[in-house]
Amino acid sequence: MSDAAQRRKLNADEFIQWAMDQPKRYELVAGEAVAMAPERVAHAEAKFMVARRLAEAVEAAGLRCQVFTDGMAVQIDEFTVYEPDALVRCGERLPGDAVKVLDPLIVVEVVSPSSRGRDAGAKFADYFRLPTLRHYLILSTETRTVVHHERDDAGVITSRVVSDGAITLDPPGMSVSLSPRPDS
Repeated sequence: MSDAAQRRKLNADEFIQWAMDQPKRYELVAGEAVAMAPERVAHAEAKFMVARRLAEAVEAAGLRCQVFTDGMAVQIDEFTVYEPDALVRCGERLPGDAVKVLDPLIVVEVVSPSSRGRDAGAKFADYFRLPTLRHYLILSTETRTVVHHERDDAGVITSRVVSDGAITLDPPGMSVSLSPRPDS
């Protein structure tokens, strides 16, 4: 893509097509491709741990859900596409060549120094624009906490900080012990 094309506002499909050929990872924010910073070891370990624990919880509950770690595009609208650190979607399996998830149930972001404000601000508001989203988890490896934002059937979002114990997630029967570090 030329420099001129990179400066113009991209839509989600143009962005995904472009991003698939890039050596670095990007997200689309208001039509602008934004590079994602390299990850620290603690970040990579935390997202692997949470994806593993979510997969274990899905399997234990016998649910027809898929768990993904980063790499899947979550399209918020025509000009915004995020790549969360982990997510869960339920229903019919996505085809093997799919790159977009339009119906996440649970989205997880692991806080990094460069993403802290965006994860708790713009992404919080954007993810909850998706009608299927019930849970948004923000993990901090520094404070060893999880901020759990949950939307109920009436659309009310409640938030709590969890530093110990399990988090009960919809669908019913899914409980996950989440700690932001894999050694705890």
